[in-house]
Amino acid sequence: MTGEFEHRHGFPPGTNQVRLADNDDQAAARTLAQVTPTPADLVTFYESIGDVTWADVGSGYFLDPAGDVLMRLQEYGVVDVGTDQKAHGLVIGSNGGGLIYVAGHDGAVYRTRTASLDEPELDKVADDLRQFLELLEHSLTRFNADGDQGHL
Repeated sequence: MTGEFEHRHGFPPGTNQVRLADNDDQAAARTLAQVTPTPADLVTFYESIGDVTWADVGSGYFLDPAGDVLMRLQEYGVVDVGTDQKAHGLVIGSNGGGLIYVAGHDGAVYRTRTASLDEPELDKVADDLRQFLELLEHSLTRFNADGDQGHL
């Protein structure tokens, strides 16, 4: 993607990477699993992947490091993902348009309808993290093919 980016868009690419997890990321993932119900696949993800930054895929896609997820949890708590008061989630990332991705305790991934978490309205975008990552991959593939990242 970055090889042709400047030619296509007229300016150099920003940061576009999948960063491997370091010891701090792995420790944060373990802590996250201990302090709140965290989907097992999210913990497994954070044991290998530090973060995802695709600044130039459309308006961007960002999956935050486990340390940021943990810090946000400590500062703001969990996000209500439904009418059930026990249905909570963790903010795991965003797109460059300001919409926020939340992983529910059941593993489903949601996206806010607005850039705010005050009384959030969420839409389920994937049944689990694997499906969400596959949707991200499709967005990258589509962006590389025709410049359209879709609507994730």
